[in-house]
Amino acid sequence: MELERDSLHLLERGLETLEKGFASLPALPPTGASISRMEDVLVAAAERLHDNFPFFHPLYAGQMLKPPHPVARAAYAMAMWVNPNNHALDGGKASSAMEREAVAEIAAMFGWKTHLGHLTGGGTMANLEALWVAGRVHPGKTTVASKQAHYTHERISAVLQQPFQAIPADALGRMDLQALERRLDQGDLGCVVATLGTTGFGAVDPLPAILKLRDRYGFRVHADCAYGGYFTLAGNLEAPARAAYDALTEVDSIVIDPHKHGLQPYGCGCVLFRDPAAGTFYKHDSPFTYFSSAEMHLGEISLECSRPGAAAVALWATQRLMPLVPGGEFATGLEAGRRAALALAAELSQDPDFVLAMQPELDIVVWSVQSDSASEASALAQKVFDAAAKRDLHLALIRIPAAAVRPGESGFLRDRTEILCLRSVLMKPEHEIWLAEVLSRLRAALADARLS
Repeated sequence: MELERDSLHLLERGLETLEKGFASLPALPPTGASISRMEDVLVAAAERLHDNFPFFHPLYAGQMLKPPHPVARAAYAMAMWVNPNNHALDGGKASSAMEREAVAEIAAMFGWKTHLGHLTGGGTMANLEALWVAGRVHPGKTTVASKQAHYTHERISAVLQQPFQAIPADALGRMDLQALERRLDQGDLGCVVATLGTTGFGAVDPLPAILKLRDRYGFRVHADCAYGGYFTLAGNLEAPARAAYDALTEVDSIVIDPHKHGLQPYGCGCVLFRDPAAGTFYKHDSPFTYFSSAEMHLGEISLECSRPGAAAVALWATQRLMPLVPGGEFATGLEAGRRAALALAAELSQDPDFVLAMQPELDIVVWSVQSDSASEASALAQKVFDAAAKRDLHLALIRIPAAAVRPGESGFLRDRTEILCLRSVLMKPEHEIWLAEVLSRLRAALADARLS
């Protein structure tokens, strides 16, 4: 196969235009390193990069890894010739404006006409800012999230020295509402993290019901949509998930990662607050940084300081090419991934060699290998994982409670509490076209595993 290279020509055209903007400057001397030496180093780096899984290819169907769009790659690289810093305006005036525009488009996708928000280095930093603000609103109170929520919430709470507690999940990986209500009755709860798209199962927490509980108990609701946020544009969700996404307009804060489904390079996260008054918590004085403009600098509403303006340029360019609207090119790509997940789930549910753990809500599929015991199923899953990789099919593994995979089934020995299962994130639109090939290699890998 060949890597995409058309964007190299686009980059050259973009650099020609960029250069014209600085035509009045005196010419610079050549760089110190010779072209031949730089070429040698670059080729050596490319050879080192062979030691990677092919994240960009549809046969990589493991973790949440999606290649940046060619226009994002080209725009990011083009901006690096200037290397703007989206902290103070004098570090990145144009790219700061592009960040505001791109972030406003993301906020509008969730139905917010007013907001406060900015890009971050990723979902972890974005969630840290959201939980930090929640702690300032309700100081000393506990934050809760589902046991299937990302582990970063517990870790962040420890960093912030804010109390945290995990709420049990139901058999579908969603937050257990009865368990949440029991915790609410104990009092002292300041923030509930609702996950719309858990990283393990792609489960969507029941946000409308959580918001009804907020009306009674008065806590803050933060929506962690780092992985699943863009599915608000998808037109092929089931009713419970659709209701949860439609309710996002009512939460207090949202986190989304454009470097997941948003076709961006790492790292590009985004945090949004429905009430712009959240900015008062960021207030600080830095006269040596913010001297260049009376206009607000992005660094005044961010816990991070230096941030790559190139990330904003890449995101702006991608959203300019593919607007965040239902039925558009970007949205149909999400729908294709979801169709692929549903089709894979349908195949697995009819295959006597596999056991589907649950119907996918977004584009993540989890399944186990048919066997007589939890230990045997786990051993076979590991063997299938290894055998598939030898056939250039790259999957992922996940441990889940044995009772959740085959509930109430007689004759199945639960000789361990968890089963190692196979897992795929079908987040590339091409996965729909490549599904037959994925299944063919999966079944061949199972045959290899049973012989080993």
